[in-house]
Amino acid sequence: MSKKRYIDIEIDKLTNSIENVRTGDSFETEVVRMSKVDIKKLKKNEWLFDWSKEEVVPRREVYKLTIKDNNKVIQGLFSLSVEVGYVFVHLVESAKFNRGKDRVYYGVAGNMFAFSCMRSRDMGFGGFISFIAKTALIEHYAETLKASVIKGQRMMIDEDVASELIMKYFKK
Repeated sequence: MSKKRYIDIEIDKLTNSIENVRTGDSFETEVVRMSKVDIKKLKKNEWLFDWSKEEVVPRREVYKLTIKDNNKVIQGLFSLSVEVGYVFVHLVESAKFNRGKDRVYYGVAGNMFAFSCMRSRDMGFGGFISFIAKTALIEHYAETLKASVIKGQRMMIDEDVASELIMKYFKK
């Protein structure tokens, strides 16, 4: 059993895909489930979490976010599980070059939450997702993602907000 983790990623900006910080150019993204081979290729010094441990947890789905037509450079990683009636987001992490003041792209975290909502919608759950937020970021998620507190640190994104996020990031 993995230890309880809290979502502690900053939602820097909700964009229409991901946006280059310097130029403002937008790039369409793709989300693909990570394979065991993909996870073994990750460089540990570039990621905060040990994704090889996340990938072996039963019922977890680990995904990578890349720019369309450039799937070799991972922009972010996240893990989900399909629960009864919703999708639970376990971990969300931007690539090292997309964190801090010198980040390359805006919108990476928002994109991963939008995909999580889309996965929920595709499963027939209307886009409902839930996650456990780091205490200091509860207000941040309420403001940026319009997430609601369920109880304590557990938050959710409902169907209406999910639809907005999905349309912003995944127009098709």
